[in-house]
Amino acid sequence: MTTAPDTSAGILIVDDMEENLVALEAVLGSLSQKVVRARSGEEALKAMLREEFAVVLIDVLMPGMNGFETAANIKGLDQTKDVPIILLTGASVDPNYAYRGYTVGAADFLIKPFDPWLLRTKVNVFLDLHRKNRQLAAQAEQLKRLLTSDEHPGGEGPPPAATTPTTTPTTTPTAVTTATTTAGTGAAAPAPPASPAGSPVVASSPAGSPSVPAAHPPIPPEGPGAPPPPEPSPQPAAPASDTSRLADIAGQLAEVELLLRDAKGSDKKRLADRIAELEQAVGRLMVNRGT
Repeated sequence: MTTAPDTSAGILIVDDMEENLVALEAVLGSLSQKVVRARSGEEALKAMLREEFAVVLIDVLMPGMNGFETAANIKGLDQTKDVPIILLTGASVDPNYAYRGYTVGAADFLIKPFDPWLLRTKVNVFLDLHRKNRQLAAQAEQLKRLLTSDEHPGGEGPPPAATTPTTTPTTTPTAVTTATTTAGTGAAAPAPPASPAGSPVVASSPAGSPSVPAAHPPIPPEGPGAPPPPEPSPQPAAPASDTSRLADIAGQLAEVELLLRDAKGSDKKRLADRIAELEQAVGRLMVNRGT
């Protein structure tokens, strides 16, 4: 499958000799691409600023602005710096010309007389590269438009900012407010004051009608199938103060026993006083326990 020629960008050939321009036109004519002539470097720069070219062929040996200077000026302009350049020169030239040509930004260097098939092949490569670059640029622009249309459908600008939904305050279960209307006027009556904690809430009623409690405590079912009443929760046991006191007294008695075993004459009265105190403490505990 062949690619259709890109008629929007042509080929620029630059040479000061008419016969060389005619020969180049004959070789490149089979590419079905527009070929534009230029007889000098200055004329070539003016042509490149007027229209777009896919590739430029420049003869090195020209009077005035030679091929190297022309190539350097083309690469120095923002509008033409990306256009590939092929330099053409005769056989009896300096061997360093090729290196100099690549230094100024040339893409290729051919020596005359050149093979017409080789020249067409090289030029066709740059033409195909230019077409693909144009296609990529068009696809990128189309993708950019699609992304823009998706972000702003209908071309109406950016979507409006999301509004925060407002929440309606809910009434608490302990406060019941009922709007009443005065007969014949339609005006709303003020809400009744809140009931104190633990008292039943009474809904307002029209004038002359008895007040009805708004809520009733649940009535336990009666009869043979009714569940038994709940058992009372056990009361916490009282602290065993007597037990701890008896344990304390037992410890003191053990201590007195040890002291009696080692007691001497001066300690007997003190030990007797300790035993009396313990007897009184035991007696009080027996009175408290009802024995």
